[in-house]
Formats: sequence, structure tokens, C-alpha cells
Amino acid sequence: MLIRFLVKNLFSFKELTEFNMLPGRFGRMPYHVYEAGGIDLLKLNAMYGANGAGKSNLIRALALLREYVVTGNLPIEFLVETFKFDKESPQKDVYLGVEFIKDEVPYYYGITINQGIIVEEELQISGLGKKEDYTLFIRTDTAGEKNLELDFAKEVMADKEAGIFPWFLKNEILERNKPVLFYMAGRKNEVFEIFKKALQWFSADLVPIMPDTKPAGIAIYLEEDAGFYQFAADVMQAFNTGIERIVVDTIPIEAFFGEEDKQQAERITAELKAAPEKTRPFRTEHEEILFVLRAGKVVAKRLYFLHDIDGGAVKFTAAEESDGTRRLVDYLPAFYAALHSKQVYLIDEIERSIHPLLIKELINKFSHDQSTKGQLIFSTHESNLLDQDIFRPDEIWFAEKNTEGATEVYALSDFKEHHTIDIRKGYLNGRYGGIPFLGNLKDLNWEQHAEAH
Repeated sequence: MLIRFLVKNLFSFKELTEFNMLPGRFGRMPYHVYEAGGIDLLKLNAMYGANGAGKSNLIRALALLREYVVTGNLPIEFLVETFKFDKESPQKDVYLGVEFIKDEVPYYYGITINQGIIVEEELQISGLGKKEDYTLFIRTDTAGEKNLELDFAKEVMADKEAGIFPWFLKNEILERNKPVLFYMAGRKNEVFEIFKKALQWFSADLVPIMPDTKPAGIAIYLEEDAGFYQFAADVMQAFNTGIERIVVDTIPIEAFFGEEDKQQAERITAELKAAPEKTRPFRTEHEEILFVLRAGKVVAKRLYFLHDIDGGAVKFTAAEESDGTRRLVDYLPAFYAALHSKQVYLIDEIERSIHPLLIKELINKFSHDQSTKGQLIFSTHESNLLDQDIFRPDEIWFAEKNTEGATEVYALSDFKEHHTIDIRKGYLNGRYGGIPFLGNLKDLNWEQHAEAH
């Protein structure tokens, strides 16, 4: 579960900027508040803002932090996407910090990068402002000449076997641009379990979905999880997509590729026989086909959608469905997981390719389901979602550029509006900021340009 995220000198964020999922003092929708690890957290957040205001940058920054600690590879954005309106920003620190709950334990992880070098990194058990934080490790360095220091908690150093690792890490394998947290993945000693849990939050619990993200393995997921299949079928029927049923067809690989592409079939067959437990995705522009080994033979798993037309069923592939239907299918694993697990889903431009009424109904169902367990955070332009019957005031945030061109973020709850106020109307009238100033369209002189042609 996400508590807060902080970012500085990255993309449109100049000064240290905080986004959080902490509830205000509101009595409405108490089922929107989870208790986790000794703290109350919200389950929903919608981030609004004009084009270029920075709302997507918040999600991008957290997604890049996830990528960094999971893969160990420094994102190029940390070098070339510092705050553009400050000429000295490339030489200044980039900071990212995140406070979160994993298995009821509150953590804080922070990392400072300067010109591609990690100059500070720390992992703490957070005291949540109620007691002192407990440092699990801290690493310091300088952007110039190497001056690396690394200290681990006393529990690690007191363990005869585990105590060897910090010295070995510092002196033999730690690279100046790779996070210490990345190296926790392979630790076997039990004393490192609390470190590994923090890394697992990034790798398994934090799930960014960007506009071009395509979830993998949906066909297998539908085939093997009856609960997910029923959820997907219910959603597709409930939202008037025209789809009566979802089916997963099993096709021999030879039949799928045919005689014209036997080499591709042979290559995939060899791959799966060498690693029988794996799946081999084959992606076209609008569709994913999964190849798996079943009973010694490689088969394709392909998703079809059945439409009932004049009493007869017609099968469509995903590629033959509309952009909106495909995007809805892309969201199904996220919404299902958020109902049943304590994962955090970050969705950039949630309304993309989906009808406004459909996306509103989807969010509305998640909002009023009192059995949800996960968090859903998304950026959007869709003013139709600005409804106090769906969100609490502390679950609607705005991103806006200040006079320096830097992004600032703030919550609707800062305005202390009554729950009966039409916030959509207020937003479109500029009451809360976060929308572009269009001025008078007559000033654009479009007529003049039209006459010229």
C-alpha cells in the first residue's frame, strides 16, 4: 500500500513535491479508508491537470523508480530529464522517496542521484511520525571521486554469515549507479527477509499501467482462474460491449503458423521444450497469442470474443474489436487484482480510448465495492468523473504549473467544499485550477487563416 511519494528535480518537478494517500477528516465513504500497518490510507485517487501540467509525470517518476530498483538499470531520464527551466539542474540532485506498507510493515525508501551516481540511498522501517525511524541500510557517495560508505542495521552485522555481505557488496560488487536494494533479491539468510519484502513491494505490489502498456498472459489467466474469467465476462456484458462470451481457443502451433512459416513454429517449439514451464508470447499490433507446452505439444492460446447477432454467435479476435474494448480488456487484470489483493495500480490517462460513461461506471463500481483491498491511482482529463458520489474530497488531486514552470500538486480537500457542491462545474470554471486557460477563441484569428487558403 502506498503512503506517500516524493520527487525533486525530475521532469516538471523542481522543488521537493509530495503526493500522498493519507485521508483527511471526512466522515463520508468510510469504506474508502483502509487500515494498514498502523496507518489509515485511501483506496482511490484521481489526478487532474491541463496538458503539460505534470500529472502524468508523477506516475512516470514512480514507475521509473520501480524499474530502477527492480532491474538495477539507471533510467536515462534521471540524467536528461531534470527540471528544464533551471540551467544548473543537470548538476543538481535528483531525489525520489516512497513510503509504503508491505505485510503490515511500514517502510521508507529514498534515493538521491547526481549525474548518474547514487550519492545517497536509504531503507528504513518508518516510524510513521509516531516513533523514530529505524535504518536498515544507508549508503553515501559523492558525484565526483568515489567516496562510498555503506552501513547496515546491527542485526545484519551481528549475524556471522550475513555480516560478511555488506563488506563484500561495498568492496567487490556494488556499482556506483546501482541501488543497494536491487542486490537484496538473491539474499538467502533470514536476516535479509525484511529487506527482500521491501524489494518485493516494488516488483510485485506496485503496478504502473502507461497508455501503451499491454498486460501479458490474459488468455492463460482467463483459462486457469475461474474467478477472473467470471469477473471478465460480467464486466464485458455489463458495459454494453456487445460481447456475450469470452473464449480461449487452443490451436496446434502448426495450424496457427501454417506451411508458410514453419521455421517460426519450430523455433518457438524448441524454446518451450527447453523451458516447459514458460509461456512464449507472440504479439501483433492489437493482439497477444500465447504459446505453451501441453502434453508434450506446443499449442497457441488465442482470445476470442463472441457476439450474438440475430441468434447466431460470431467470433472476433482482439484485433477485430474496437480500441475501447481492447483497452477495457487491458484493465481487467488490474481491477480484479485491486479487488482481491493489496496492490497499488497506477494508471496514466485512464480514459484513453474508452467512452466517458463506461469508464465512469467502472470507477463507480470500484468506489462503492466495500470488499476492495488494493489502491487505484490514475491521471485523467475526464471531468465526467468529478463526482462526490464516487470520490471523497481527499481523493481528487490537481496538478498545476507555477510561475517558474514547475508542477505543484494539491487536493480538492484543501478547498473545504461541501459534499453537495458540483465540483465538475467548479473545475471547468477554473475554481480549483488544473485546467488550461483558453482565452477568447476569436483572438486566434482562425478566419484569417481560412481566407488565406
